[in-house]
Amino acid sequence: MPKHTHIQPAAPAQSADEYALACWEDDGGPVYEPTPAAHTRQWLRIAAELADRLPELTGREDLIVTCREETRSGAAAAFYPTLAEVEIRRSIFAPHVPGSIRPGRCGDEDRYPAAWGAFVHESAHAAHTRWFTPEPLRGTALDQAGQLLEESRAEHAHLARRPDDRTYLRACVTSLVAEDITRDTPADAWQAAFAAGLILARRDAGILDTDEVDAVEQTVLGILGTDLVDELATIWKAVHTTADDDQQAMLTHAEAWCHALGADKAQPPPTGTGGERGKLAEAVGKTTGQVSANEAVEQQARAARHQQARAKQMAAEQKRKAKETAGRVFNHSSKPFTPRPTHKKYRAASPITGTRPPTGQEKASAGQLARALRQASYRERTATVTNSAVPPGRLNMRGALARDAQQAAGATPTALPWTSLRRQQLPSPPLRVGIAVDVSGSMKRAAVPVASAAWILAKAAALTDPDSQAATVAFDHHLTAITRPGHTPTRVTTFQATGMGHSLDAAIDALTAGLDLTHPGAGRLLVIASDGYYADTETARATSSLKTVTDSGCSVLWLAFHPDPWPLPGTTVLELTDPTHVITAIGQAATRALAHP
Repeated sequence: MPKHTHIQPAAPAQSADEYALACWEDDGGPVYEPTPAAHTRQWLRIAAELADRLPELTGREDLIVTCREETRSGAAAAFYPTLAEVEIRRSIFAPHVPGSIRPGRCGDEDRYPAAWGAFVHESAHAAHTRWFTPEPLRGTALDQAGQLLEESRAEHAHLARRPDDRTYLRACVTSLVAEDITRDTPADAWQAAFAAGLILARRDAGILDTDEVDAVEQTVLGILGTDLVDELATIWKAVHTTADDDQQAMLTHAEAWCHALGADKAQPPPTGTGGERGKLAEAVGKTTGQVSANEAVEQQARAARHQQARAKQMAAEQKRKAKETAGRVFNHSSKPFTPRPTHKKYRAASPITGTRPPTGQEKASAGQLARALRQASYRERTATVTNSAVPPGRLNMRGALARDAQQAAGATPTALPWTSLRRQQLPSPPLRVGIAVDVSGSMKRAAVPVASAAWILAKAAALTDPDSQAATVAFDHHLTAITRPGHTPTRVTTFQATGMGHSLDAAIDALTAGLDLTHPGAGRLLVIASDGYYADTETARATSSLKTVTDSGCSVLWLAFHPDPWPLPGTTVLELTDPTHVITAIGQAATRALAHP
């Protein structure tokens, strides 16, 4: 027999204090409104926030919520139709302290799924329980059977509207069921049927899984037998299709339940004096344990899916921002782009000092680099050997004799005596090279050789393949395009290194989006010329952007000119004592990138 019911058709009786207060007000006394303590105020806030969530759960605007130390119904949660009130026991939110419970925030319920499940269960009653046992029959076996059947029916109807609430209804099985099936509950027919109505009916309602209810099912079958359990299952399955307000049908189902168990519908429920005590509680305990275990696994899976979705969302947002940055940097204007607000003293001054014609040595270096890149991109022809039953190709005499023998024996010929060799030339991959050069004050020595290398590389890439592209971005607090993707400069752009701060992360994003450095199918190389002396926040941002590039398979070369460089992780460091060697270093790195696209 259940200790408490979740549906309270009648309003609770007045307590002595409530009666005295009502008499005081009837006699004309002033309304007494005590100032609640801080702890109580928190629970009043929680109740108000829960009430604000009820319309989305029930479709009703007239409901209130009370959170009590001890509920008037005695249950963990209950619904009072006459008061339009849902009451909840505060302890089901444990171990969370009241100040940390914020049900008004969507998603906060995931921290206390069992408590939210109890709230959802009562919401299901508020939305779908629209019939009640006539008052003369309350407290009878018919009344208890009807309320038992209503438990899974209301949840089944609720899931039809809100299938995602299944997780919470499963989580609250322990708090809603454990108090009704205890160690003192005897394993007689009525109580076994009650356990079946609580557990097995929830399986057929789509709330619990088959493997979770196996222990209860076997125990109930041992007590009631297969035929009786099947008859009860037929009743609760019919209940699941009954309309919310069909009182007569629900009373008929409850009467059928009593008849199947041989109980007098007009009398109180059987007291349950026979049967082994604790047997049903043990079976229910196994079910709740299995539910908890399955939910723990599912919670991990949900967390992993959420993390993947979050990572995908962040990647999409990063890609969008990178594309926007590339558009601002590589536009036709030569003005610097400032990716984030800076101090007034860091005014956006372009590091570009002008242009000059390329020297003869630079032209020769571009030609030499183009030849090296073409040689690195060369792919040997692939050879594919195929066998067939007919020419063309080379005849294999052993295969021909085997085929003749198969035909002579009347069998289906399977031998393939002709062998052909097909050679195919693989296309050479294009090249994508992005250069990010630090133009802060500590990089003055690198300005001249990197400017020369940027022109040489852009020219060599254009000579190698029409689809090859290179671009150079100078960065301090601001970003300035030195060479642009898809444009072969005819003159060398010169610049100076006198800036302040570092926006390497934005420079990487601009080059990544402008040259598509994260997309396979090309020889991809990112070159960073810097000493690496950044602020902690600058380093963190740059490391994150750099990881996106390296995870995609793009090679990263770090050129350092300072005796004690601080390169970022995930890069191939090349410390140059002579800045003029930068051209050779980039050429060798680009060759390796083409060899392994």
